[in-house]
Formats: sequence, C-alpha cells, structure tokens
Amino acid sequence: MIQEMLQYNKEFVAGKGYEKFTTSKYPDKKIAIVTCMDTRLVELLPAALGIKNGDVKMIKNAGGTITNPFDSTVRSLLVAIYELGVNEIMVIGHTGCGVQGMDAQEMLHLMKERGVDEEHISLMRHCGIDLDSWLHGFEDTEAAVLETVDLVKNHPLVPKDIVVRGYIMDSETGALKSL
Repeated sequence: MIQEMLQYNKEFVAGKGYEKFTTSKYPDKKIAIVTCMDTRLVELLPAALGIKNGDVKMIKNAGGTITNPFDSTVRSLLVAIYELGVNEIMVIGHTGCGVQGMDAQEMLHLMKERGVDEEHISLMRHCGIDLDSWLHGFEDTEAAVLETVDLVKNHPLVPKDIVVRGYIMDSETGALKSL
C-alpha cells in the first residue's frame, strides 16, 4: 500500500497538484484544533467546519486529549501560540472514539501477543513509567474534553488571553456540540 502512495505522490508532484494547497506556515484563522486521529475525521472535520489548507493548526493524537501537561501536544500548542500567532484553541472530541473505554491491561496483552517482551514492559515500569495510566483510555468523552480544556486554560505557560473551548463532533454527521 505504501508503494502505491509513493507512486501517486510522484504523479501528484509532476502534475503540480500541490499548487492549490500553497499557503504559509501561519494559520489564517489564528486557531489551533486539538482533535483525535480517527480516520472518520480526516475529511469530515475540515468539511464540517469549513476550513481549508492554511486556515488552522491541526494537532491530532489518540483521543484528542492531553494526558500530561508537558506532552508533545502542549508543546505544539505553545509553538502555535508563541511562534505562529494562534489566539484560539478548539478541543474537539467525537462520538464513538476508540480511546473511550480503552483498557491498559488489554493493550499490554496485545503488545505481548505481538512480540513485545515482558522484560521491556518491566523495564519501563522500573524506569517510572506508569503504563496503566499512560495506556488507559477515558470513560466519558465529554469529561475528557473538558479536562483537556481545563488543563490548557490553566497551564502555567499558556497566556490568559487565549480562548480555549471544548466540543464533541458527531462522527457520522459532523454536527458539533459545544461544551
């Protein structure tokens, strides 16, 4: 499958398909969106919000939430704010998220089935990594989004004038519910 994508890329570049996507690194709408990496949102979310290439900074991860105040999502938001002019942040969860109800013990079991050695898992625990917390999902999408909104709003490195709001998107229709 990757080979097909690479072949398509060569044709895309040769045909100058990129020209309609040309923009700067600065988001025109001065908005950053933290959302889930769910495949259903790849085209649905931009279409449902009327955003195009260059409009926003899109930060995606599993669940569209922030679990640690110093993780890569927070770092990305700080870059967006201080280097790229973002002044509003949308945290968008969605219905039917795969992280909802995710179980750390099941994830560890699946890792072992795929060949991850118990010794490596033990080493991570020995180094202070709380795998049970790190690999655990959330039970309530709305609560998880609100927790992320609170974390960003009250983060010591985020300026108080940044607007941070939370939403839930319907994964089928794209309807957005404000929290």
